[in-house]
Amino acid sequence: MQADSPPLTRERRPSIPSTMSDDVRDSLIPYDEIVQDALRAVVGRVLSQVEGYDSLPGEHHFYITFKTQAPGVDIPAHLIAKFPDEMTIVLQNRFWDLTVAEDHFSVGLSFNQTPSTLVVPYAAITAFVDPSVDFGLQFQVSDDDAAEPEPHDEADNDRPEVSTEDGSNVVTVDFGKRK
Repeated sequence: MQADSPPLTRERRPSIPSTMSDDVRDSLIPYDEIVQDALRAVVGRVLSQVEGYDSLPGEHHFYITFKTQAPGVDIPAHLIAKFPDEMTIVLQNRFWDLTVAEDHFSVGLSFNQTPSTLVVPYAAITAFVDPSVDFGLQFQVSDDDAAEPEPHDEADNDRPEVSTEDGSNVVTVDFGKRK
C-alpha cells in the first residue's frame, strides 16, 4: 500500500445501492461490448473445433451472417456487388482451408462453381446458427449501422438444400437503454 493512499473507510467507500431500481444508468464499463466480444469468441471456438476438416461432422451445418462492408472483411468483388450490406454463408459439406485466428476466420467456398476465399473478422458477424442442434447467436449491430439492413438473399454457395426451423436455443443480447 502506498503511504499517500489511506485505506478505504466506511465513509470513503462508494455507495452501492442495496436494491435494483427501474433507473437505467449510463455505465462507464462497456458491458454490451464485452458480452458481444465474448459471444463472438464462441464462434471462433466452434470453428476451431472443425478447423482442418472439409465437412462438418454428423448433421451439423453453420449459417454465418456477416456485414460485407465491415472493416477487415475480404471477399471477392462479385460477392460484394451481389451482397452490398450483409451476406449469409453455409458451412456444411463443401468448404476448404478453414483457418481460425484470434480475431477472424477464413474459408474457401464455391459460389456458382467459382472457388472463392473469404476472410471474415468475428466483429463483422451478425448471426451464427447451427440449426441441427437448435443453437444460434445473434449480435447487435453497432450504432453506426443502426438502420435496418436491406433484405438480402442467402449466398448460393453450392450447398445441398437444408430445411431450417427456429430453435429455442437462440441467444440474443440487447443492451438497449430503457426509457
